[in-house]
Amino acid sequence: MTPSQRVEALQKAKAVRKERGDLMAQLNAGTLPLTDLLARKDAVVGKIRVRRVLESIPGIGTVRAGQLLSELGISESRRVQGLGSEQRARLLALFPSRD
Repeated sequence: MTPSQRVEALQKAKAVRKERGDLMAQLNAGTLPLTDLLARKDAVVGKIRVRRVLESIPGIGTVRAGQLLSELGISESRRVQGLGSEQRARLLALFPSRD
């Protein structure tokens, strides 16, 4: 990579990290429903680990997130983009939208 390409890649990565952090903060604050987060099909959401998403939900800590992953049959290292349709449906059934 040339130095200019490296700088550009670092800026792009920083922007993606900031957007992911903002999404997790919105989820934690309750302003972004889980259904809306999982409905997004972009790489920003797709690369987030499901465990991190669960831990961002109010009232769910690291222990409870691990228990939920086990109950749902989702691997600890699974990312949102890798969720199967049944896994996604079970996850959404646990956290229905409050619209």
